[in-house]
Amino acid sequence: MGAIGQPLRRIEDRPLVTGRGRYAADNNAPGQLHMRMVRSPVAFGRLRGVNLRAARAVPGVAAIWTWEDVKELPPIDFRVPNRELEPFRQSVLAHNYVRYVGEPVAAVFADDAYAAEDAAELVEVDIDELAPYLDPTMEPPEFMPGTRAEAAVLRKACGDIDAAFSGAHAVIELDLAVGRHTGTPLETRGVFARVDPASGTLVVEGAAKAPHFNCKAIAGMMDLPLEMVRFHEGHVGGGFGIRGDVYPEDVLVCLCAWRLKRPVKWTEDRHEHLVAANHSRDQRFRLRAAVGADGMLLGLDAVIFSDQGAYARTPGLTAPDMACAMLPGPYLVPAYRAVAHVRLTNKTPAGTYRSPGRYESTFARERLMDAIAARTGLDGIEVRRRNLIPKSRMPFGRGIISLGVSIEYDSGDYAGLLERLLASIEYPALRADLSRRKAAGERVGFGLACFVEKTGRGPADRALIEARPDGSVEIVTGAASGGQGVETAMAQIASDVLGVPIERINVVHGQTDRIDAGLGAFASRVTVMTGCAVHAAAEALRSKAIETAAAALAVAPDKLRLSQAVVHGPNGASVSLADVAARSLAGGAPLAAEGRFRSDHMTYPYGIHAAVVRVDTGTCGVHVERFAIAYDIGRAVNPMLVEGQLVGGAAQGLGGALYEEFVYDEAGQPQATTFADYLIPTLAEVPPVQTLITEDAPSLHNPLGIKGVGEAGLTGAGAAIAAAIDDALERPGAVTRLPVTPMRLHALLNDGGRIIPATG
Repeated sequence: MGAIGQPLRRIEDRPLVTGRGRYAADNNAPGQLHMRMVRSPVAFGRLRGVNLRAARAVPGVAAIWTWEDVKELPPIDFRVPNRELEPFRQSVLAHNYVRYVGEPVAAVFADDAYAAEDAAELVEVDIDELAPYLDPTMEPPEFMPGTRAEAAVLRKACGDIDAAFSGAHAVIELDLAVGRHTGTPLETRGVFARVDPASGTLVVEGAAKAPHFNCKAIAGMMDLPLEMVRFHEGHVGGGFGIRGDVYPEDVLVCLCAWRLKRPVKWTEDRHEHLVAANHSRDQRFRLRAAVGADGMLLGLDAVIFSDQGAYARTPGLTAPDMACAMLPGPYLVPAYRAVAHVRLTNKTPAGTYRSPGRYESTFARERLMDAIAARTGLDGIEVRRRNLIPKSRMPFGRGIISLGVSIEYDSGDYAGLLERLLASIEYPALRADLSRRKAAGERVGFGLACFVEKTGRGPADRALIEARPDGSVEIVTGAASGGQGVETAMAQIASDVLGVPIERINVVHGQTDRIDAGLGAFASRVTVMTGCAVHAAAEALRSKAIETAAAALAVAPDKLRLSQAVVHGPNGASVSLADVAARSLAGGAPLAAEGRFRSDHMTYPYGIHAAVVRVDTGTCGVHVERFAIAYDIGRAVNPMLVEGQLVGGAAQGLGGALYEEFVYDEAGQPQATTFADYLIPTLAEVPPVQTLITEDAPSLHNPLGIKGVGEAGLTGAGAAIAAAIDDALERPGAVTRLPVTPMRLHALLNDGGRIIPATG
């Protein structure tokens, strides 16, 4: 059997499980400086001055910078250029105004971390506090003279929306919201920079997510030739979208190392991480839907408010754009119009978090499907069956552009997956059991949510591959790893072509001096884009190996085949790939090849989440008893890794549904600055997750038929849990906002001070 499709154990884990992992904070060098940030204590105000006198007197302080010291640096730009957003970019240090609690105002550099901390506490910041703007549904004020705090207005439309409403049997209106939360990886942000004495280049350790982009961005900001800056990715303790963007602290560390010619290290603490690293979600949906008597969704008109926070950061408009584009999900929706207002508030800037825009829009859309069921008297599952895009309509174009790419679902059997999920969870028996428990007084319920993901963002990727005389193979990619199993997946794809065991394949990623281009790891792109580039490189290497072996065996190349790392010819003649590599090297060149893959289309895997919950009226808590995910990936490179991604994502989706939220008071002060207030689920809250992985709809847009999986574990979790809570309370449409915290559930359980009865 080939390697693709096999649940092989990960090859990247040995250093991690033996304590030899090397993370950003593990980097050190003699003579290094430590950076500590001085941050704004207020949400919005005029910055009148910064007094550094007492801080500069602290022994060991090498430098303290304010905006005057770095004013030649341009603001931080976007991964995808966007002139519309340029006025809202963030400078590395505040000047004139501070716009959120936690904004960097000054940077302290000292010989040790304690001196840096002591000095930072002595910096006096004079701010004339102003009233903050915190509600993005309110009319936005000026961001600066002549510019409103509305960074963009996004519009998507298809079909005749007016005709849809004129012919509707019923019109349903909903006001829904998903609260502000984010990825909170185990490893907080960190960066280490030094100038290599031999080459004079700036070497940056601790890169993640998009090393090549970050390298280019920081080189450009510092006005350095690109070849004078190198980024190295080490081990990464979780990414989830939040780590790896270009942040002010990254630039400051690099600039200090370059100016002072000393190594510089910075690692944030958890408090800093919760107030200064990218937040996400925080979207509100006002939906108006035209519905037929048969439960068909004829038209959907949506207004979305997306809270961008204080500045537009590296991901740009990714989250609100995807919310607009993917709101129709797996349903036909013949007429659609969406307008998204992206507004800047005096909160921590927002970026992307695993399944950006899709987690939020799936919650909104699936709440709508449940509302249609309640209005028409149909079962919620039947409403979905009727509205799902049929297999016969694939590929299915929306007529909508998102992030520069046309939305066209490449393949899918949505109704088939729904039936397979219902069978796998034994739905009739499950429903009967819930009815029995309800009759006994328990508040238990079932909910599900259907969704379409988008993966494999292009436009291109490149990979290098080399076979060596010792029998090993090295692959060099422009990908990055956040722990998702990149090395194993890429090794399996190459092994499938060459037959080399994956343990003999070394996969290099996140090293900008090893390959000149790469887009990194975001938007579930690595397996699709980098994987197909690796596949192309392996096929090119196979062709070269056969050509070299043909000369050695005196046989025509078309008489040879490569399998199990051996080139086989007629009459039992053979030569190993290692021997071929040795012959090639002896001839003056390594046995190496390059592979490229380009795609102007994304891939669209799809899935369904189902949840069973029990509501405790005494504690106002929600216990998720069962959680199931059905997901069609097109073709699974490693089913075990796919399952791991789904299960891990489900835990995060549950967190956003019930626990995690950044709350601000009326002055813009964050109320969740430690894990005592920002709650994340533990093993006690996450149930075993049942997975059903199918391969019924291979992608039409790449030679392997693969689609991505990195974000699908979250996408429908909030929607499914919300529906299950409704069912438990026997109040359709009760949940309109995530997370369903105990206080919000208490409000739902009480009607004018009276506990709602379990039935009736």
